[in-house]
Amino acid sequence: MTIRQVADLAGVSIATVSRVLNGHADVSDQTRETVQRVIREHGYQASTRAHTPPTGRVGVSMPMVHPGYFAQILSGAAEALYERDMRVVLCPTRHSLTRELSLLDRLADGEADGAVLVLPEESGRELATLAEHGLPFVVVDPRVEVGEGIPVVCAAHSSGAAQATRHLLDLGHRRIGVIGGPRDWFATEERLRGHFSALAEQGALPDLSYVRYAKFRMDAGHDAAMELLDLPEPPTAIFAFNDGMAIGAIRAAAEHGLRVPRDVSVVGFDDTIEAAITTPALTTVRQPLAELGRTAVSLLLRQLENRRLEPLRVELETKLVVRDSTAAPPA
Repeated sequence: MTIRQVADLAGVSIATVSRVLNGHADVSDQTRETVQRVIREHGYQASTRAHTPPTGRVGVSMPMVHPGYFAQILSGAAEALYERDMRVVLCPTRHSLTRELSLLDRLADGEADGAVLVLPEESGRELATLAEHGLPFVVVDPRVEVGEGIPVVCAAHSSGAAQATRHLLDLGHRRIGVIGGPRDWFATEERLRGHFSALAEQGALPDLSYVRYAKFRMDAGHDAAMELLDLPEPPTAIFAFNDGMAIGAIRAAAEHGLRVPRDVSVVGFDDTIEAAITTPALTTVRQPLAELGRTAVSLLLRQLENRRLEPLRVELETKLVVRDSTAAPPA
């Protein structure tokens, strides 16, 4: 029996169950009695996290492990923990909120001392509730804005996108297609903001007909690029918001009989290993992926040592890496 199951059976939030367990006064008598009845009937025992010895384990949850983006973050986190003689409990979530909540319940009930949550599925409110339950954690690259009070580590998305856009503008491109990530994702919105900001610096208005949204996958990038290249006035450059989508755009250009970068330039974001080995080598924005993992562990260890939540927000610098996939637009 977990605190989440108690909340579901009582018809209340996890935060309310936590307030009942901790004797807070801001709970109605009826709600308190309902929660206590569920606890009595189902034998729930409140976590004794504060009184149990450290396990030396840290949970690292992420949607999957095999793409280079996630693998590099995991590598940085694991290396930082190894240096402190601690171990990783790897928790792949497969983009399933239900699976992630179940994993977090287990971690919160004492299987690990804390957690690093990479691209978590939870809303800001659910993360705040998790913090109330007492599990120390740090969010890496939040999917949505989590608000104040939650420690976050991410890359400087807006700055990186502005660098990429300025590079294309300096080469002479004016019709720049954008393949963003899913709508309303924090990284998508921040990168769009940086792109539009760089356009504004040159006195150019954003043309939304050149913007497409897609999942962060190669096939999705390919399909979005096919749409952009089929426009009556196709873009002379495409800025994709991750390397996989950029590689998909290069394939779409080839299917249109276009050569990269002679006929169309392509820029990515992340600087995963695939960026350097694709043909042509991809111009991209480098995120310090391993350092994201290391920094998250550093913030988590500060929480574990101080036994309190430190609501720090850390943005790590991004840098444009110019390779072979960008050039001046065709005459």
